[in-house]
Amino acid sequence: MTLRLFDSLTRELRDFVPVVPGKAGIYICGLTTQAPPHIGHVRFAVAFDVLRRWLERGHGYDVTLIRNVTDIDDKILAKSAEAGEPWYALSYRNETETADALEALGVLPPTYEPRATGHVPEMVDLMETLVARGHAYAPADDSGDVYFDVRSWPSYGELTHQSVDDMSDAEDADPRGKRDPRDFALWKGRKSEEPESASWRTPFGTGRPGWHLECSAMARKYLGDTFDIHGGGVDLRFPHHENEVAQSRAAGLGFANYWLHNAWVTLGGEKMSKSLGNSLRVSEVVREHRPLAVRYYLTAAHYRSTIEYHDGSIEEAATTVERIEGFLRRALPDVDTLLPDGSEELPADFREAMDDDLGVSDALAVIHQAVRAGNISLDDGDQEEAAATARRVVAMTDVLGVNPLDPAWSSGGSEADDATAALDVLVAGRVAARAAARSARDYDTADAIREELTAAGIALEDTAAGARWTLARSKGD
Repeated sequence: MTLRLFDSLTRELRDFVPVVPGKAGIYICGLTTQAPPHIGHVRFAVAFDVLRRWLERGHGYDVTLIRNVTDIDDKILAKSAEAGEPWYALSYRNETETADALEALGVLPPTYEPRATGHVPEMVDLMETLVARGHAYAPADDSGDVYFDVRSWPSYGELTHQSVDDMSDAEDADPRGKRDPRDFALWKGRKSEEPESASWRTPFGTGRPGWHLECSAMARKYLGDTFDIHGGGVDLRFPHHENEVAQSRAAGLGFANYWLHNAWVTLGGEKMSKSLGNSLRVSEVVREHRPLAVRYYLTAAHYRSTIEYHDGSIEEAATTVERIEGFLRRALPDVDTLLPDGSEELPADFREAMDDDLGVSDALAVIHQAVRAGNISLDDGDQEEAAATARRVVAMTDVLGVNPLDPAWSSGGSEADDATAALDVLVAGRVAARAAARSARDYDTADAIREELTAAGIALEDTAAGARWTLARSKGD
């Protein structure tokens, strides 16, 4: 089967054909490290983690995934000045918290994670090429700025299907030096109030890179002149991605063949953002909820569909995760952790759903149908069939990054995980005591232990392989 992707550049589903057979290059715009991430920020990383997993495990591609770090930016400089600390200290702290958040949510590490500040030579080289080709200019005002001339590139607007005359002005620099107010900054000359450490020398003057130039230069360095997939949040389509494709192709690069954009996480119908004061910081959310449940919540909707957050959203996801996990532990009683070894064939309807522009909702429906069928097999006493179904469920959930038996979910160190581990130890001790009592035919003690666990909200199930326990949910949950 062939993976079909919705491509923003063509506005249609296209069969995925990689530049290099058997390999796939993906570039996704990472976060600007101006603040700690909230769950709206990290949806992009989860969405493209699913894409990466499917390319690797569903189609056997060798994937190179680049997720950059924008560690120099107007907002970073402004926030560091407000906080009275060096811009690089603020940036690094937020970069570290972002990395921790993505690890907690089971996002696989990128192949490379380049920082913008480490790639200034590549940016200057690209900028010089654009100037030489007549697509960029340095105004004669000694500002040190360099702008992309949007009128010089007839295809400008092709990504978002706009004409130049309908576009808003580029508000990234003083417009007085621009030929057209929509020209965007490739390079920003240093201002007197900015720290010297936030500037680099170039043939055009001392300053720092514009946001758009950063990503084009880093994508080219790690993926080549032409690569497969460029992605990010839908809010990046304009102006960021529009400007990237324009400057890259104007420089003679093929750049990205496919463009994918994930939708927002909203609250009350509005994009979740710091400015709205409605952010949910990842580090706080995973203290209150299992990271696996948060991951499931962010994964369950199609990547191009908006997720509306409300009270109880993650609790609903947690209930679904517990249902899957409960079946797996019943069907695979001798396996504490299990990852697919490549021998389990993914169901055809699951593959079909994932190949249709990553149809996660339909893929999850296949998983839940398998869980229901597996539980029926268990009720009928067919442990062998249930175990086979469970192995398929493990393989499918692993593709989506929500495999409850993945050991990563028990090693994250969150308060929820620590509590679960501690509970497991305590309950295991009482279950063992009950088993010993039953072996000694001390049924009064065994029944008392069971009643003790039931009163504590622990449901016991006796199986051929021994007792299994789960958390019982009250009617009000």
